[in-house]
Amino acid sequence: MHICFITSEYPKIGFHHGGVGTFIQTLARNLVKNKFQVSIVGLNYSDKHEEEEDMGVKVYRLKPKRMKPITWYLTFRSINQQINKINRKQPIDVVEATELGLAFIKKIPSISYIIRMNGGHHFFSESENRGIDPWKGFQEKRSFAQADVVIGVSNYVVNHTLTYLDFAKKKGPVLYNPANLANFYEADPEKIIPGRLFFAGTVCEKKGIRQLIQALPLIRKEFPDAHLLVAGRDWFFPDGSSYIDYLKSNFVPDELSPYITFLGPVDNQKLPAYIEEAELCIYPSHMEAMPLAWIEVLSMGKSFLASNVGPGPEVVTDGVTGRLCDPYSPEDIAQKAIQMLANPEESRKFGQKAREDVLKRFDIKVLVEQNIKFYQSLKKSPAHQ
Repeated sequence: MHICFITSEYPKIGFHHGGVGTFIQTLARNLVKNKFQVSIVGLNYSDKHEEEEDMGVKVYRLKPKRMKPITWYLTFRSINQQINKINRKQPIDVVEATELGLAFIKKIPSISYIIRMNGGHHFFSESENRGIDPWKGFQEKRSFAQADVVIGVSNYVVNHTLTYLDFAKKKGPVLYNPANLANFYEADPEKIIPGRLFFAGTVCEKKGIRQLIQALPLIRKEFPDAHLLVAGRDWFFPDGSSYIDYLKSNFVPDELSPYITFLGPVDNQKLPAYIEEAELCIYPSHMEAMPLAWIEVLSMGKSFLASNVGPGPEVVTDGVTGRLCDPYSPEDIAQKAIQMLANPEESRKFGQKAREDVLKRFDIKVLVEQNIKFYQSLKKSPAHQ
C-alpha cells in the first residue's frame, strides 16, 4: 500500500518540530519497514522546493507561496498538484491529514481520505480560553466533511471533539501514537540529582508551566534543594512578545530566579539525560490529545506527576504508574509533588509500573501492527476506483 501524509511538521535537521512531526516520522519509517510506500507532502521550512528520502520515506517539501489574502489557496493548490503528480507515478491508497488538512484537498475517487485527530482548532479553543476563529473553524468543518474516516490518538480527543463537530458516522478506531522509545532507556536511579524537577514542552500557558512555577516556592518550603529545569521552545504572544519573558517578569521574583533554569529547545536525543537526572518530572498540561512527551518519561521508569484533565487518566493511572494533579492549581501541583518527593521508594515503584505499562500499551511493534490493519481495511477494491 501507498500512504501519503499531508504535513508541514515532518522533522528536518536544524529546525524545531513538535510531537505530531515526531509521531509521523516514527510511524512512516516503520511502515516502510513493513513494505509500505510512504510519501510526505507539506510546506518547506525554508523558501525552496526540496525532495529527500528519510529511511525509505519520500519527503516532498514544497516552496511556500505567500500572497495575502490567498496564501491558503496557493498552499492547497501546491499540495494538490504534488499529490496528483505522486499518484500518477505510484497510485496512492490513503491520504492522511490532521484536523484542518483536508479542507481544500481535491479528492481522487481511488483514494481513501482520513483525519487523525491530534487536537485541532475546536479541541484546543477551550483550554486556550478563546473563541472559535471563524476562518479556522470553517476550514476544520470543511475538512471533516471531506474525510472518509476520522480516527483519534486518544478516546478523549475523539469524544471531546464530538462535542464540537459531528463526525459520528465516520468515526474509526482510537490508535495511540507510537512513541519512538529506542532513545529512551531505563533510567539509572544513581544518576538522580536530589531536588531536580524537570519540565519539557513548549513554554506556553496551555502546558501549565505558569502554575508549575507558582508551585515551586511551596515545594521549596518543604524541600529547599528543589530546583526546576525547563526544556522547550518559547511561545510568542500575537504582539510578538515572549512568554518566557512574561513568566520571568511576573512570576519569577529575584529570590526564585536562581532555582529556575530555562534551557531553551532541547534535541530529542538529549532529553533522556535530563529526564534521568530528575528526581521528579512534572508536566501539568491544561490540554493534550495524546502527549508523547509523557510516554517518553514513563518509558524510562521515572517518577512522574501529570495532569488529571484531558487524556491524563488514559496515560497515567493515579497512584499506580504516577500521580495526577489539578493543572490549574499551583497548590495541588505542589502538594502532589511534595508527597512524591517525601516518598521516594513509592515513587520509584510507580516508575517501575509505568515502564511496564508503556512497553505493553505503547510498544511500536504493537501500534504499527494496529495501524497496518486499519490502513488495509481502507483499501478500495478495483470496482470502487
